[in-house]
Amino acid sequence: MDESGGSGRPRPGTDEPTPADAQSTDARRTTPTRDAAKGDPSMGNDTDAPTTPTDEAPETADTGNSDRHDRVVEGVDSTHAGEAVSREEDEEGGLASDAGHRHGDARPDDGSGPTGPAPAPQSDDTSSGNRPEPPTADTHPDRTLAHSGAKPQPPQRPESPRGGLLMGRPFGVPVYVAPSWFLVAALITWVFGGQLDRVLPELGAARYLVALFFAVAFYASVLVHELAHTIAALRFKLPVRRIQLQFFGGVSEIEKEAETPGREFWLAFVGPLLSLVLAGIFYVAMQPVEPGTVPGVLLAGLMISNLIVAVFNLLPGLPLDGGRMLRAVVWKITGKPMSGTIAAAWVGRALAVSVLIGLPLLTQSGALGSTAEDSVGMDTVTDALLAAILAAIIWTGAGNSLRMARLREHLPELRARNLTRRAVPVETDTPLSEALRRANAAGARALVVVDSEGNPLSLVREAAIVGVPEHRRPWVAVSGLAQDLTDGMRVSAELAGEDLLDVLRATPATEYLVVEETGEIYGVLSAADVERAFVKAMARPN
Repeated sequence: MDESGGSGRPRPGTDEPTPADAQSTDARRTTPTRDAAKGDPSMGNDTDAPTTPTDEAPETADTGNSDRHDRVVEGVDSTHAGEAVSREEDEEGGLASDAGHRHGDARPDDGSGPTGPAPAPQSDDTSSGNRPEPPTADTHPDRTLAHSGAKPQPPQRPESPRGGLLMGRPFGVPVYVAPSWFLVAALITWVFGGQLDRVLPELGAARYLVALFFAVAFYASVLVHELAHTIAALRFKLPVRRIQLQFFGGVSEIEKEAETPGREFWLAFVGPLLSLVLAGIFYVAMQPVEPGTVPGVLLAGLMISNLIVAVFNLLPGLPLDGGRMLRAVVWKITGKPMSGTIAAAWVGRALAVSVLIGLPLLTQSGALGSTAEDSVGMDTVTDALLAAILAAIIWTGAGNSLRMARLREHLPELRARNLTRRAVPVETDTPLSEALRRANAAGARALVVVDSEGNPLSLVREAAIVGVPEHRRPWVAVSGLAQDLTDGMRVSAELAGEDLLDVLRATPATEYLVVEETGEIYGVLSAADVERAFVKAMARPN
C-alpha cells in the first residue's frame, strides 16, 4: 500500500501574488534608510537611563495571552495576509510594546525550535504612551540599506526520521523494518506452525523454523509490492522518503502527490499488480512439486498470501491502493482531486465497518474454509480481534487521507512574503534599548545585526530579548543576544507551501532572514508565526 504524502508534506500550490499585491506588501515591509538605522546622535542619551514600564499593558501576539493572536493569524486567511499582519503590527506598536507585556513569562531559549515568544520589549519613548507612527509610504529603494551578502541556497533535504531497522537502500530509498514486524513475524510463525503440525506432523519442532521462513518470505513479497510503488513514483519524478515494513504490511512514503489522475491510478495499481504476478509465479512453481512436501506447502502458502494481499489492496477505499484508484477515477470525472479524496475516504470508512462486522461472520459461517464447529472459543475471539484491528487501521487511514487533502488545499497559503516581519538593521555594538527604540519607530518586530557595510551577520532572538531585564537593556549589546546566520537560515521571499516547510525543516531555528532574489533584506520570518498560520489554516473548514 503506497501512502502518497505520507510525510505530511503535500505538493505546494501555484497561486502567486499579483504584482499589485507584491508592490503593496513591499511598501509595508520597507525598513528605514541606512542613515536612519544608524540613529540620530542626539538621541544617544536615551539609552543612558532605564525605561519606565507602561501603565497600560499592551496587547501581545502570543497565543493564549490575548485575542491579538487571532487577529494576526487571520491575516493568513486571505491572499493579502501580509497586509493584515503588517497593519496589526503597526497599530499595536511593533516589537517593543509586545515584549514589554510578556517580560514576566520569559523562558530561556535553547535554540532547538520555535518557542512562540512574543515580540521584543519596548523601551523609552513608547513607555510613556507616545508611540511614533510607522512609515506609511516607504518606497522600494528605502529597503536597500542592507544586503544579505549571499543569495539563498536551495534547501537540503532533511534527514528522514528512522523507522526501525535499516535493511538497505534499493533505488536509493531506505527500507526499514519496524519493531512491530517482529511481533507479526512471531504471530505468523506460531499460526503457520500450528497448521504445519496438521499437514506435516513428522516435522516436529522444526515446523516453526519452516513457519519462520514463510513469514520472512511473505514479507519479502510485501517488499516487492512496495518497491513497485516506489519505482513508479520515481518514474513520475515523485520523491520517496522511505519504505517501512510494519505489522499489517508495508508503506511507501511518497512525499508528493501525482500531478494527474492517470499517474495516480497507475501509481496505486502497480502494487496489487505485482502481488498478482507473484501469486502466479508461485502457482507455476508449485506445479511440479509434490503437494505433501515442505516446498509444496511453502509455495502454496505464498501463492495464497500474495493473492490475498492483491485482492485486499484492490478494495475501493482509502488508504488502500484500490481507494487511490477510485480517487483517481473520481478526480478524472470531476476534475477535482479533493472530490476524489472525499469519495474514496468515505468508501474506506464504510469498508472498515464492513470488515469489523463481516469478517467474524464469514469465519463463523465457514465461508473462509473452516467449519462452523471449528470457529468457536479462542478462534472466535482471535477473528474478532483481527477484524477490529483491520477496521481501525482502515478507518484511521481514511480519516488521515481527508486531513492530508485539506492540508494540500491550505498549504499554499503559507507564503514567506506574507508571514515575514518587518526588521530594522542594527550594528553589533548597538545597545538593546536603542535597537528597540529604532524598531518601534519603524513599526518593526525584528532586529538584524549587520556590519559596517550593511551585510547581515546574525538575528536577534526574541526569547533572548525577553530574558533581559528592562533596567539592563541600555548596557547590553544586541550582538550578545543574536544567533549567527547560516546558509540554511536565509530564506527566499518567494518560497511558499511545501518548499517553505522544506527549508524550515532542513535548518531548525526560531528566526530566519528573508531575502529578495537580489539579495536585499526583506525581513525576518519567525517559525512561531509559520506554526500559528499553519494551525489556523488547518482548523478552518473547507
